[in-house]
Amino acid sequence: MNRATLPISRTATLLALCILGTLLLASCNKSLFKVKPASALPAMPASAASASVGALSFRASPLLTDEETQELFESNLQLAGLLPVRLEVVHHGGDAIEMKKLKFRLTDSANAGWTSISAKQAISRILKANGVSLYNPNARKQFEKEFRDYEFNLKDPLTRAEGKRQGLLLFISPQKLPVASPKNLRLTIAGLAQPVELKLN
Repeated sequence: MNRATLPISRTATLLALCILGTLLLASCNKSLFKVKPASALPAMPASAASASVGALSFRASPLLTDEETQELFESNLQLAGLLPVRLEVVHHGGDAIEMKKLKFRLTDSANAGWTSISAKQAISRILKANGVSLYNPNARKQFEKEFRDYEFNLKDPLTRAEGKRQGLLLFISPQKLPVASPKNLRLTIAGLAQPVELKLN
């Protein structure tokens, strides 16, 4: 190599490293996917299944298409074998309800059980299914935070003062395969004075 070109090569290398470092720093606070704020979740569709027991009323609706999950999370949840179900619970009066006592079971036309999973478990499946293996740890943390904002809160009691609570329940398909138009989905809620069954589609 000509000695005269060494300073130029070094300068180019340093410039490239500076640009790379700047890009990495700029991406530190960005999410892996562009997630809409949970507050932007549209109103529950009029076709949502509904039922009431005691002072509580329930409405639920599954997100069955890739378009619906892409709109919210910019990622394909169905490809990851996941089925999000929107849940809305309204407290009409009386004592607080211990939501952590509720048990949710989802079945389909073959009476196969879909397993309920946490948002954290779902995130690992989403990254794998969408081929995301190299990422900034901070970007993953940001995605986890934004995704978990959608998760239905089962930890805290639902009080009359709060009135209404909504969010997503996450289920994984029986064989952990991509979700493809499941039929006759039924969501059963146990842990109340009597069980509630919602026919979702």
